[in-house]
Amino acid sequence: MLTAEDVPLVYPVARQDQQADDYHGVKVADPYRWLEDDNSEETKAWVEAENKVTFAYLSTISQREEFKERMTKLWNYERFGVPEHQGGRYFFTHNSGLQNQRVLYVAEKLQSPPRVLLDPNTLSTDGTVALAGYTPSEDGSLLAYGLSRAGSDWEEWHVRDVATGADRGDLVEWVKFSGAAWKKDGSGFYYSRYDAPKPGEEKKGLNEFQKLYFHPIGARQAEDPLVYERRDHAGWGFGADVTDDGRYLVINVSEGTDRKNRFFYRDLADEKSPVVELLKDFDASYDFISNAGPIFFFKTDLDAPRGRVIAIDIEHPPRGQWKEVIGQSSSDALESVSLIHGQFLCTYLHDAHSVVKIFTADGSAAPAKFSRDLPLPALGSAGGFGGKSTDTETFYSFTSFTVPGTIYRLDLLTGESTVFREPHVEFNPENYETKQVFYTSKDGTRVPMFITHQRGLKLDGKNPTVLYGYGGFDISLTPIFNVTDLVWMEKGGVFAMPNLRGGGEYGEEWHLAGTKLKKQNVFDDFIAAAEWLIANHYTSTPKLAIQGGSNGGLLIGACMTQRPDLFGAALPAVGVMDMLRFDKFTIGWSWRSDYGSPANADEFRALYAYSPLQALRPGVRYPATLITTADHDDRVVPAHSFKFAARLQECQAKDGPPVLIRIETRAGHGGNKPTTKIIAERADELAFVARVLGMP
Repeated sequence: MLTAEDVPLVYPVARQDQQADDYHGVKVADPYRWLEDDNSEETKAWVEAENKVTFAYLSTISQREEFKERMTKLWNYERFGVPEHQGGRYFFTHNSGLQNQRVLYVAEKLQSPPRVLLDPNTLSTDGTVALAGYTPSEDGSLLAYGLSRAGSDWEEWHVRDVATGADRGDLVEWVKFSGAAWKKDGSGFYYSRYDAPKPGEEKKGLNEFQKLYFHPIGARQAEDPLVYERRDHAGWGFGADVTDDGRYLVINVSEGTDRKNRFFYRDLADEKSPVVELLKDFDASYDFISNAGPIFFFKTDLDAPRGRVIAIDIEHPPRGQWKEVIGQSSSDALESVSLIHGQFLCTYLHDAHSVVKIFTADGSAAPAKFSRDLPLPALGSAGGFGGKSTDTETFYSFTSFTVPGTIYRLDLLTGESTVFREPHVEFNPENYETKQVFYTSKDGTRVPMFITHQRGLKLDGKNPTVLYGYGGFDISLTPIFNVTDLVWMEKGGVFAMPNLRGGGEYGEEWHLAGTKLKKQNVFDDFIAAAEWLIANHYTSTPKLAIQGGSNGGLLIGACMTQRPDLFGAALPAVGVMDMLRFDKFTIGWSWRSDYGSPANADEFRALYAYSPLQALRPGVRYPATLITTADHDDRVVPAHSFKFAARLQECQAKDGPPVLIRIETRAGHGGNKPTTKIIAERADELAFVARVLGMP
């Protein structure tokens, strides 16, 4: 069998244009602009040629099939979603193991045998039609559900009769970044959508001017009444819900990915009532929790960067009359809150792992009283805790690096937690250990990092290590179970995950410290993590791979161009690589809240300084790189990865290691990807890293 060294790497020739743009007096060349047109025959030919080179290289790696077989075996375990109780029925998702897509089940009682309500695996031959979301009606008789095709963010919504499993014929199209919110009488649901894109612009055209509609059951979408729009604000988006008592339509008004938002409502007791702009200052984040009549409860970071709970009486809304119900923690970030059966269930992050605290409430705006901590099995991540204010139970999930997602039922009358569903994976968690360390970044900031590996690891600097990061958009990285990481550790690898600034692990101040003009802090944090692992003899440069996706792909691109000497391999996935044009496609404009705007002179200089595409320099020896993207990614359009790959191959030192791009077909940004495609892609990434790092 041929080895990787036996296959000469001849990269496809990518045409270079004379395209250049002027940004605040700075001329910036963009010779591969033509790769932005993913519909052109020239781009398609380049994609085919790149994949041919990449898969020829991967096919010579002996560990490739071994990784794929082991991953397939371990992936074949049951996975469960957190149940939702509605109208006496329980709805939850389940994957038997290797099904391409999760299946929706319904049970008439908690312990009754569930039946299949919707199986997306029957809707396509290649498993690329996915259940993107679902919402049962108040009485549990109808189900609104969304489907995504080939990984696209675009969704189409249907309505299914729960008793018969038959669809009602309703079709709602051009939905993106929206769920369905039923009226309590089951007459229809609220949803948000964009205007239909122009032909050929479905995957890359700008998404602006989202509108909020109501869909009456049985009506044609063209007849759906418009509930709310703002023609004066192209970037405003609307998320609708109906309060548990059915009295109010509540509208979360967002602007891109900015955590700051607005909050409006309408009194549904009067169909002619106007939309009331309750919170319109765009001064903080406000997450609606629940209501007790006219008293609305919110989780907010107003005057509390780590989060608190406040109450607003909408009949007396002046700011001076707002009440604090749960104050800010002295150290932990408040991640989520639900109000069920007179109890606030609060999930906090303590040094990037979950802590759950329960407070009692009397339905008024009076301060809630701390009741107890909810015991969790280990250092890990808890989520869920959904339900209506009148429920007496809720469900939540728990996971860690060595604990697959387990579903628990919490009885709010007795306070007892019991296992509802527990998956079983063929490995011994006692063979592995996880520790959390703290290291110092370039500017002296203390940053936490999780490290997990086999017990008895020898600290000799020779351990193949994957350093994974994200660092943006207030998104927190917490311990979760991942088959890919487990397979890596089985082979003797180390997995490390730092909690970089830009995330939400310590609240809004931590997030803002990694945005706009301070974005370099994120890269400094990640580089410092790599240096710490090397200094403490976990690994060394030739044994160190870095990995991240989306904003994390940007992280990898920026770090490998700033410190190409520090890493042995790089795995940037679906990354934002051209920071001067990210806002030109689909929803990219919304990322300006984190990145800044190229139209702003100061922010342009910061973006230009770290933009991975523009940072590449000819003749530099960059680490071995496997870029991954997909042809249907309509969030971070594949042009980012296409242009970066072409430029990287142009610049790589003649004696440098391979720099390849793997382009998946009929797949998107990563969500709802079929299991078969996930396993194939992850096996290729592990095989590539194992090969270039010299893993036995």
